[in-house]
Amino acid sequence: MSGRDLNVLVVGYGLAGRYFHAPFIRTTPGMAITGVVTSNAERAEEARTDLPDATVLPTLEDALSGAYDLAVVAGANVTHVPYTQALLEAGMHVVVDKPVAANAEQAMALAELARKRGLLVVPFQNRRWDSDFRTALAVAESGTLGLIHRFESRISRMRVIPKPGWRGSPDPADLGGMLYDLGSHVIDQALMLMGPVVGVSASVRSVRPADPTDDDVVVLLTHDSGGLSVLTTSQVAGFAEPRMTLLGTRGALRIDHYDTQEDVLRTGALPGADWGHERAGSEAILRTFSDDSTMTEQRVPLEPGAWPAFYAQVAAAIRGEAPAPVSIDDVIESLRVLDAARLAGEMVGTVRLDPPAGHAGSR
Repeated sequence: MSGRDLNVLVVGYGLAGRYFHAPFIRTTPGMAITGVVTSNAERAEEARTDLPDATVLPTLEDALSGAYDLAVVAGANVTHVPYTQALLEAGMHVVVDKPVAANAEQAMALAELARKRGLLVVPFQNRRWDSDFRTALAVAESGTLGLIHRFESRISRMRVIPKPGWRGSPDPADLGGMLYDLGSHVIDQALMLMGPVVGVSASVRSVRPADPTDDDVVVLLTHDSGGLSVLTTSQVAGFAEPRMTLLGTRGALRIDHYDTQEDVLRTGALPGADWGHERAGSEAILRTFSDDSTMTEQRVPLEPGAWPAFYAQVAAAIRGEAPAPVSIDDVIESLRVLDAARLAGEMVGTVRLDPPAGHAGSR
């Protein structure tokens, strides 16, 4: 691979493939999209327009014998495991969208296959590079808040009529619903920020009559440190703020504004030099307290969102110059928590994790 671009195959050219993956691959030095797989005629035409040098193929089988270094699995959740397995067996490194698998056991099998083949399987946990979470992480690591005892995170919106498609499918095999969709992100962030989890409680509900999947989810994590994470993902939340709060023994951080990288990508924009900077007025609120509990309040600019960093590090990892930007072992631990949340939601109780589920090197 030395001295040439990495040939990349994008499997699926819907919202994820076209807007979350392709723009960053196209603008990452040393990478080139040379193949796209989609069976949808409209999306195939979009791919030919966006990527005139790429070969557009109707099925994954048509691509398995191609000369690709990296494949990106960006289709429906139900395709993630079988497509990743087939691509690894064909000798390609793989980036796979979240959720990587339906459960931790399936993800462990993919990790073992990748290791046997000497290949990378890299989960696309892109919201580690959101402006809001990067700000929360930076403040937490600064020690300004003292001992952080509670992390609250919500990704919520109001959608009266459920969207059609596999995300709203009642079939468990389709991995629809909020717990799998956005729960994968907020759980990953909580483990990074608050450390290993020893207990999981959850409410996993279907509120809208026309929606058979879980559309309102609240997960409570008890961390090994004694801290708590309260995580909400919802399609029926008329108030979506604050996005995050951090509560510590010396202060607190409140972030009301959501990362805007997705919004910009949906306009068709490509990442550039000023990528990820949030608009004026979207600062976080930081409160600190003296020994006599006197409060000082200041506004803190959000860290720039940095989704482009993901594929830059993927390219470096394939060339043996850096570790993968997201470890599959971390996501296996996150899936252990997601598995426990699903079980806790069914039994309306607390699931204990032994050993605790934690990311390597997390707080």
